[in-house]
Amino acid sequence: MARKILLVDDEAGFTDLLRMNLEKGGRYEVCIENDSTRAVAAAKAFQPDIILLDVVMPGMDGGDVQAALQADPLLSRIPVLMLTALVDSTELSEGAVAQAGSQMVLPKPVNLDLLFRVLGELLGETAPA
Repeated sequence: MARKILLVDDEAGFTDLLRMNLEKGGRYEVCIENDSTRAVAAAKAFQPDIILLDVVMPGMDGGDVQAALQADPLLSRIPVLMLTALVDSTELSEGAVAQAGSQMVLPKPVNLDLLFRVLGELLGETAPA
């Protein structure tokens, strides 16, 4: 059964391309929300296994969305992986993920190999044989 990912980012072109890449192998089902103010409602309706959340968005930024998710007992246990252009992959060692406190942050543009590896780790999946 495909794992469910909620992708919250205000850039529709980015979300469409990332959804296509994530769903290609059949391991993931992706729901997109391009309006951050509707992210919590989308999470309640979709019940994702993990949330990919952009940091910089109009309306509510990623921190505001994450705070709202954490305040909801039904959503607070869903892991959140932040995506941002504020941290550039050249600032990280090869294959690294930034840590902001206990929060994992992946740089944009997203390295798909790294994203799949991090998703597998966060979802407790074993690497495909």
